[in-house]
Amino acid sequence: MRIAELASASGVSATSIKWYVSEGLLPAGERTGYNQTEYGDDHLARLRLIRSLVEVGGLSVAAAKDVLVAADDPDHPFGNTLGVAQASLPTRTAPPSAASVARVAAAARRQGWTVWEDHPGLLAAAGVLDRYDALGRGDLATTLPAYLRAAEVVADADVDCISKNLDAGPAAAAQTVVVGTVLGDALFAGLRRMAQTSESVRRFDSGSPA
Repeated sequence: MRIAELASASGVSATSIKWYVSEGLLPAGERTGYNQTEYGDDHLARLRLIRSLVEVGGLSVAAAKDVLVAADDPDHPFGNTLGVAQASLPTRTAPPSAASVARVAAAARRQGWTVWEDHPGLLAAAGVLDRYDALGRGDLATTLPAYLRAAEVVADADVDCISKNLDAGPAAAAQTVVVGTVLGDALFAGLRRMAQTSESVRRFDSGSPA
């Protein structure tokens, strides 16, 4: 297909397609003549993935490039692909307090987790506790043990899905890591809001389910 057809099918403008190619996110099309380039279904699938990472997952173009490079590299250590995907997610800029980092780390260890002190998830969670304190709502941190248990259930489902894709080859497994990690955050946030509404109705008979 020509670039105009690819743009129409993907919902990405021709200008953006050319930019993604120049930035290395999208492979170049096949030159078929002077000023003519053909694109295939692989390009369409790739554009849909890029849109998902940027528009739904909230990644910057630079971060999307990092995770795609990791997913594309068959020699990239599988565990590192997960780390790249996690590190690409939007985070706060100010470092969290040592006290909050220690508190989250201790709670995670009580749950039986292996903890890395510089893990982006740990730093993000600690930053939330700092924000609770700044708002004078330290009581909200009492949800931490329950959140840890819920996160463990979700992580078990994530890794189980990755394991089922291992037979399809490292590329498929790596893409599962990338898509599952980045878009999974958005999925879980949506489901959490649904669950909050449902639980509120169950407990207080207030509001109405959508």
